[in-house]
Amino acid sequence: MKLSAPIYVLKKKAKELKRSGVMTLNEALDVVAREEGFSSWSLLACKGEELFPRDQGEILGFLNAGDLMLIGARPGHGKTTFALELLVQGMREERQCFFFSLEYTFKDVLSKVADLDESIGANNEYLHFDFSDEISASYIAGKVTPGSIVVIDYLQLLDQVRSKPSLQSQVDELKEFATANECILIFISQVDREADGKKPGLADVRLPNELDLDVFNKVIFIHEGHQYFVRPEGILWID
Repeated sequence: MKLSAPIYVLKKKAKELKRSGVMTLNEALDVVAREEGFSSWSLLACKGEELFPRDQGEILGFLNAGDLMLIGARPGHGKTTFALELLVQGMREERQCFFFSLEYTFKDVLSKVADLDESIGANNEYLHFDFSDEISASYIAGKVTPGSIVVIDYLQLLDQVRSKPSLQSQVDELKEFATANECILIFISQVDREADGKKPGLADVRLPNELDLDVFNKVIFIHEGHQYFVRPEGILWID
């Protein structure tokens, strides 16, 4: 059984129920738990830990339709390869997968994919690449089909051209699109140079332009070949 949302989001939902004034917080938590298929909040919290991915192969199954996930790392730590591995896994499950990049060339990405699975060719029916200079939220929404898994490489380049909308407005537009079309959106993100030599966190995400990082309900950082979630529920290594 997979939760409809991370535990911290479900807690917020319970607090909103409590504010209605008709139940205590504990009662509200139990109501939310029953909606998720558990008899009580304590059981949900216990089982929720068991549902958390323990290796990379379980991450895609942990993502829900409408999720926006951020993958952050310093250069050379494997964030693009990590994202492509998720797409290859989705392709093997016969899900439509899209890779939009303002950073790499088609030849570079195809080489990375071949390293993961040499049987994948340039014209795979489930795996689509786009390297247009026109990539933006509206451009992506016009290309992606409902239910797809989408990787955007990378977050900070979306509004590098001044004629494009602000980063915040583009990510908000993509969030609305993902929810309406039941897509999973994965954003590759740069991390500030000051994070060199340490495990990065949300405070280290490089933001030359304003963006509320709360829009990402799942966040993974990569450091020295290891991946770890910082959202939901704090730091947890998965490999």
